Amino acid sequence: MRVSRRTLTSGKVALFAAGVTLAASGCTGTGAAAQGGTEDAGEVVRRAPDVLADAGTSRATTAMQMVTGGTRITIEGRGGFDFAGRTGELRLTLPEGDAVTEVFVPGLLYMKNRGAGVPADKWVRIDVDTLSDGNLVTGGATDPLTAAELLRGVAHAADLGWTDVDGESLRHYRGVTDIAVAAERATGETREQLACAVGGFTDTRVPFDAYLDGQGRLRKVRHQFSFAGGGGGVEVASTVTLEDFGAPVQVVLPDTGEVYAGAVA
Repeated sequence: MRVSRRTLTSGKVALFAAGVTLAASGCTGTGAAAQGGTEDAGEVVRRAPDVLADAGTSRATTAMQMVTGGTRITIEGRGGFDFAGRTGELRLTLPEGDAVTEVFVPGLLYMKNRGAGVPADKWVRIDVDTLSDGNLVTGGATDPLTAAELLRGVAHAADLGWTDVDGESLRHYRGVTDIAVAAERATGETREQLACAVGGFTDTRVPFDAYLDGQGRLRKVRHQFSFAGGGGGVEVASTVTLEDFGAPVQVVLPDTGEVYAGAVA
């Protein structure tokens, strides 16, 4: 994993999440998947972030589907992440076909081709702990790092056994995690990020389906978020799929001059 770090500037921004804007608030491979279900399901799932950190890197795909007012919108992404270094990059495809590149580093999100008056060759920098949802949905994807960290807050989980997922046999767990509890158990910037998200949703309890391989690595997870907005309730299903563990991942941060310093409409 290679990351190029540079000093950056930031501007005041307003963000998209499939057309719905959220205001800034300022604010190892063991376990039941490998052992045949002999361990508490909740403990196995809560350990997923640590197992991913040991795994190092992987390729990732994301899909975020939002339903509000009878309208369904889907945003898809592809990229790579370093779970030990806590960095990654996604290229999102918006419903209208435009592409947005997002770079994730602890506490920060960088977006290119943001639109809304930002020059095409400029990046926008966002401090994720200024977002009312902690960037769980605002940026158009729940990044794999955060999606895994959310599982530290599992309140209960059921082991549904082995199932076929895209030709692979994976262990399926279904349950509910709590954003507030996950924030308490997280560390560093992730703790602050999730703490900001506590007040951003209608319910901090988030239903999930998680799929682990025989080494206990998280391979797929789907979270179902609910929040107020868009003239009524908004339901967001966010799915992250991980594969090709150990693949090389390179994340390059923008130069200072590449970051847009103006206001974003």
